[in-house]
Amino acid sequence: MKHSILLLIALISNSIFAQKNCEYSTNVKDSIGTYKATKEYIIYEKNFAGNKNYIFFSLSSTDGTPYLNLQFIQKSKEFMKANCFDKNSKIFFQLNNGKIVTLLHIDRMDCGTSVRDNENFDNRILSGTFMFLKGSFEDLKSAPVNLMRIKYLTDIEDYIFRKEFTSEMDNQVYQPETYFVNYLHCIEN
Repeated sequence: MKHSILLLIALISNSIFAQKNCEYSTNVKDSIGTYKATKEYIIYEKNFAGNKNYIFFSLSSTDGTPYLNLQFIQKSKEFMKANCFDKNSKIFFQLNNGKIVTLLHIDRMDCGTSVRDNENFDNRILSGTFMFLKGSFEDLKSAPVNLMRIKYLTDIEDYIFRKEFTSEMDNQVYQPETYFVNYLHCIEN
């Protein structure tokens, strides 16, 4: 009986903390080097009063160096404030265990692009690539994230990570809190 209970507990805890399968948008290995990138994953979604905001993450690795790719999409029929990434931009993640993990933006200025769609919405798309600092990889794999702070060129914004939500955009279920726990293994060597 004791063995059955221990086995049941082990199976339940294993399924709770199991890493997700990797889905790649790109996975190339040739004479020049290796590059792989996971598919984009919705981390944050806010739809309010005709304004829509989405944050997507993907993980990439270039010759073994890991990166976090962030894409911020705003949709509105009204004026949208432009945020920019520069060499001093950072992302701070607050983990459930109390640790703070910092990622640094690569040395490239980007204020995004603006596009009008066929429904007369203005769409601002801002993309950034962030580098993992030593030790941050292991910290992010060990605990869920509950808050993300982005330091833009002229502004700082906080985003609360939900445990789970169903996206209004594609009706898929996303689990932002455990994104790194579930997917960082996809870009390890």
